[in-house]
Amino acid sequence: MAASNPSVFLLSVNGQIESADGLEEGITQITCKGSQASHKLIWNFPLDVTFKSTNPSGWPQLVVSVYGPDVFGNDVVRGYGATHIPITPGQHTRTMAMFVPEPTWRLQKFTSWLMGRRPEYTDPKVVAQGEGREVTRVCSQGFVTVCFSIMMKDLKKLGYDSGPANPQSHAASSWSTEDQSNF
Repeated sequence: MAASNPSVFLLSVNGQIESADGLEEGITQITCKGSQASHKLIWNFPLDVTFKSTNPSGWPQLVVSVYGPDVFGNDVVRGYGATHIPITPGQHTRTMAMFVPEPTWRLQKFTSWLMGRRPEYTDPKVVAQGEGREVTRVCSQGFVTVCFSIMMKDLKKLGYDSGPANPQSHAASSWSTEDQSNF
């Protein structure tokens, strides 16, 4: 039997990293540009995660790192991007702007090209945080499209408002439509 006073809320995220514009190749799930006029990279890489928390502070983010071969065949970073998980239940599409760090000096740029080692972040948290990135020089590298299906449970019972209530009638399951509008 479910407790009437929950101590945590749940956030369920399903979706997929759909496609990219502007990037050339990737290695997590390998793809190449299509022959259609759009020349998009299609991944349809599935996402499925559930979070449990007592506080929405530090709301989850999706951080994407795309790597691909350079002209010498070395795997180099092609782009980083991040987006917050949507805070309202339902279907959502986000387009993440991708970027890569750039060398500050021309000599560094030439040396990194020659050695096949471009600048990259060693910690993916840097992409999700603003601290320390204000002095980083970056170059835009296209866009990645991500689709989310969000469900929330017990967020409203803990006193948090996650958007408009669902006007549909309540279901008999443990995840009622009221819970789904707050899960």
